[in-house]
Amino acid sequence: MTDVIVASTSIEPSVRPAAVLLVPLITIGLIFLSKNRPNVREAWSLLAAVTMFGIVASMVPGVLEGQVYETDLGFFVAGIELALRADELGMLFALVASGLYVVTAIYSIGYMRGHHEPFQTRFFAMLCASVGAALGVAFASNLFVLLVFYEVLTLATYPLVAHDESEEARVSGYKYLAYALSGGLAIFGGMIAVFWLTDPSTITFTRGGIEGLADVAASDPWAARGAFALLAGGFAVKAGVMPLHSWLPSAMVAPTPVSGLLHAVAVVKAGAFGVARTVIDVFGPGTVADIGMGLPLSIAAGTTILVASLFALRQDNLKARLAYSTIAQLSYIVLGLSLLSQMGLMGGLLHIPAHAFSKLTLFLCAGALYVQLDVKYISEMAGVGKRMPITMSAFGLASFSMAGIPLLAGFVSKWHLIWGGAEAGYLLVVPLLVLSGVLNIGYFWPVVYTAFFESEDAADQKPVLDNPFGGAPGARAYRPDGGTKPEDEKGDDHHSHPDLPPADGWDRADWRGGETTLLMLVPLMTTATLMILFGIAPDYVVFFDLIEGIVDGAMEVSD
Repeated sequence: MTDVIVASTSIEPSVRPAAVLLVPLITIGLIFLSKNRPNVREAWSLLAAVTMFGIVASMVPGVLEGQVYETDLGFFVAGIELALRADELGMLFALVASGLYVVTAIYSIGYMRGHHEPFQTRFFAMLCASVGAALGVAFASNLFVLLVFYEVLTLATYPLVAHDESEEARVSGYKYLAYALSGGLAIFGGMIAVFWLTDPSTITFTRGGIEGLADVAASDPWAARGAFALLAGGFAVKAGVMPLHSWLPSAMVAPTPVSGLLHAVAVVKAGAFGVARTVIDVFGPGTVADIGMGLPLSIAAGTTILVASLFALRQDNLKARLAYSTIAQLSYIVLGLSLLSQMGLMGGLLHIPAHAFSKLTLFLCAGALYVQLDVKYISEMAGVGKRMPITMSAFGLASFSMAGIPLLAGFVSKWHLIWGGAEAGYLLVVPLLVLSGVLNIGYFWPVVYTAFFESEDAADQKPVLDNPFGGAPGARAYRPDGGTKPEDEKGDDHHSHPDLPPADGWDRADWRGGETTLLMLVPLMTTATLMILFGIAPDYVVFFDLIEGIVDGAMEVSD
């Protein structure tokens, strides 16, 4: 397969990569023009999502056959081309982002209306802009174009993080900007270093590594290490690698569809995607191995997986637990990339869609609980499975996927990661992933247990660990960022905090639905179905073919 893919790769001029980005530009204007007509405004948002996904999907057959679709927009300066290019790695991220945007757009209508959120016009406009920027990151042909869209993504998602304009939201938004823009500055430094080190000077992505960097690695390895550290470190900010993760739990103050966008579709995946571009298409696996940067990257990823999982154990706030889970899970991608082996790279890239399906399902379920029942804390969820059986069943399946249970999406990527660790000679990867799976069960099983097997009159606090590392007893509740609420603060997210679960128990719902609006139920069922299909038959899912082509090409060039 490798020989065919590498030999048949050809660049085909096409307007489609640029057309994908024109859609959100036009749609943003239409959304603001329709601000007084909610149905029309939301129709524009949904139409944009479907159109963007349709254009991306139309390029898949050609990309699988070795074609690369490119829109050439001229030169910025000598050696830096302004071009959009749809190759296999870009298509992987673009398919995940555009496909799940359709689901998120539908869900957002039900959530924003059901929760009577303010500033809905701005929300839908910035949601569209954020996904458009993520697709720009996916289709960037070089580090400069990627950095431009990477920073646009930061600016577009800031209004979503600070959506309700409360003091807490503003502080979280500023924190997010500070971290993300600092990461962008590091990427800029790495880009300048690569441009300066290569001869002729170039920053254009090349499968297996930019020409000339291998020679630099041999003649001046510390310069190459510095450039790699700047690029990987800058992208690691949005990927949530510790200790660069602090912005991510704080951003949970945003509405749940935004949390899903941040943690499953766009922002954190843009960071992981940037690390993938750095390893595969800037330096190449072979050069990364030669300069010895695989091991430090794997140590950072492994440490993040364990420490973030321990922090997840302490959270009673459901979105906070999901946030720390995201920090841990994103480092699976980084870990796979750092192994520099064929199976390791496969596992890391497979975790991009696997995590997206599973984590978005979890967030959509959390949002449905909040809109329908005002439930935000796990200690409030005793018996809630009787009230929302479909929602909580989907949550349970997604939790098992995160833990790597067979026949679910998470198992596919983790299986490849285990073999990748053995293939690379990093035998500690095996116990690391086993321990991580145990910790996943440790912080997800209490949620499932309390929802289905605990009675309403026996509810208690649900952080697994006790003070001082664990959650606080009694009424003292943790914020999503790990801080504590003042005693006089009644709640967050616009509403006072009720006494839950209700003393007389939850109303029962049957399996025919009715537990929430279809605008919220259908999207979470869709992502749960994709998660199951990916786990049962990964070979028949287009992502698997794309990733095989990416890895085969990168490893052949490196060899």
